[in-house]
Amino acid sequence: MNRLIKIFSYLILCLYSGRIAAQQPSVQVLEKGRKTSIRGMCVVSDQLIWVSGSAGSVGKSADSGKTWNWITVPNHADRDFRDIEAFDENTALIMAVGEPAVILKTKDGGRHWYTVYEDDTKGVFLDAMDFIPSDSGYTGAVIGDPIDHKLYYLITDDAGETWIKTNRDAGADEIPYFGESEGFFASSGTNIQFANWGAGGQVFFVSGGAASRLFCTFYCQRVVSIPILQGTNSTGANSIALAPVPGRAVIVGGDYAKDSSSAGNCVLVNIDEQKGSFSFNHPKTNPHGYRSCVIYINEHLLIACGTSGVDISSDGGNNWQLITTEGFHVVQKAKQGNAVFLAGKDGRIARLMQ
Repeated sequence: MNRLIKIFSYLILCLYSGRIAAQQPSVQVLEKGRKTSIRGMCVVSDQLIWVSGSAGSVGKSADSGKTWNWITVPNHADRDFRDIEAFDENTALIMAVGEPAVILKTKDGGRHWYTVYEDDTKGVFLDAMDFIPSDSGYTGAVIGDPIDHKLYYLITDDAGETWIKTNRDAGADEIPYFGESEGFFASSGTNIQFANWGAGGQVFFVSGGAASRLFCTFYCQRVVSIPILQGTNSTGANSIALAPVPGRAVIVGGDYAKDSSSAGNCVLVNIDEQKGSFSFNHPKTNPHGYRSCVIYINEHLLIACGTSGVDISSDGGNNWQLITTEGFHVVQKAKQGNAVFLAGKDGRIARLMQ
């Protein structure tokens, strides 16, 4: 009898362990080998994914990443498209970062592109953009590296057809001053984000380098220092994610020159909408290295990626678990759905399996 009980217990343990293993998140690579470094990604639905990267590359999949249609944007084969925003299978915007900085738009699925913004000012460098649905269709914002110590900021109210340039922090009373080595990282297109809660239209963005600060366009306390690793050109905040519920955010970064170091690479943000103020906490367990992108999958579940691997947190960012050491630049969840995809160097594209 005792032998039978032991055998039965062992079988139950094996079944239970198998169930736990099946529930462990993993990363499944879908595409790789293309000579492009992908930093721009927009997942419109569980099926429709757009990506953009170096060598003038734009890719699109309509079957959850199983097959891809790749193009090299005409006359832009040497450009690095660090961010992309797509509204459907036909309409998308891509952003080329350096001189001249350009934003291009397509309305026919990527067959033809036209310029909606261009700036050849010396030192111009666009870093990231974000959009939110609005009464006029889509409202968007772009941040770029400071010029003459002033914020470079673009806004649009017509889905990117026209852009207005302002350096007034989108409504702040005073123009924030930027030091010589403070700027924004064009690492994943996620260091700027519109909030879809509270006062409509507020924008959050984070800087890095010699100083790392959090900016908000609506709150009284608009500019605050972030307690994250900073002080050199390779350090600081790279990405901000706003929770699906009001009042919380997570910021990641670190030192991309020491991408296996976890020192000072993540901050949890509490946002007091009544007082218009911020407070910060640190995780109990940090992500396992420099991280260029972080997103909320749901209210409690987050994923962060960087060149040294991918981490998952199931408790709002307090503890992080490494699920792969394979590097990725960007991770995004479907705007209309639940699928999560990642992308990085050598044209690598993957899906989070849960």
